Amino acid sequence: MLKDGHIHSPYCPHGTKDSFKEYVEKAITLGFKEISFTEHAPLPSGFIDTTPTQDSGMQMDELQSYFHDISIIQNEYHRHIKINCGLEVDYIEGYEVEIKDFLTSFGPQLDDAILSVHFLKHDNGYDCMDYSPEVFGQMVTIYGSIDALYKKYYDTLLKSVNADLGPFKPKRIGHITLAQKFKKRFPTESRFELEVDNLLLAIKEKGYQLDYNGAGCAKPLCREPYPPLWIIKKAIALDIPLVYGSDAHQVKELAQGIDQMEIIKTS
Repeated sequence: MLKDGHIHSPYCPHGTKDSFKEYVEKAITLGFKEISFTEHAPLPSGFIDTTPTQDSGMQMDELQSYFHDISIIQNEYHRHIKINCGLEVDYIEGYEVEIKDFLTSFGPQLDDAILSVHFLKHDNGYDCMDYSPEVFGQMVTIYGSIDALYKKYYDTLLKSVNADLGPFKPKRIGHITLAQKFKKRFPTESRFELEVDNLLLAIKEKGYQLDYNGAGCAKPLCREPYPPLWIIKKAIALDIPLVYGSDAHQVKELAQGIDQMEIIKTS
């Protein structure tokens, strides 16, 4: 069964206004039998978005409209494709209580969800690691080296897997090599195999899934999936379920990267 488990929507503040109907019609044309709309959830209560545009997630007052619009499209297309109502939830170190409270309130309305790390914590606050090459470069200066920044990312990912976020915690971990988005400008010799192995073992122990994300293939400074094949082989060896995700922020990005990715098994 061909599934795209990571699709954004017209509610994405840094995406396009392509409609739900356009996404669904295109997914059907591409042969998908199941899709998940996983819009960026509102950031945790009390957290201030540090991106220059402050557009990392939906506003809280948009959530019910988002759920309502998906319910309409689910009813309209239920004979043709399975459509899941989901969210991509940010794990932000230090805001575990607020994230848990959010999931406790809204988790019952979700069919699917992804837990991702975009923001990293340091002594002076938080930075969005994947916002731009310029911000990434500033973070390299803050952390002292590219390797130190990568290590902080993997350490934060591991914390996200192990965090107690309640019974509605997402069971799929998003784009686990997002730190490589700008790797052609910020290269490193290390593959961080120890960190990756520890992360995969924790995912396996929890019974979680991996978001096998095609967006990196389209990024000019990356040009490979999140994660790349050598990590996928480790995940398959551990029998970790893989769920393809286009991470589309516009209709034309549906199925991106899929031709460059290993045959995957979905749960």
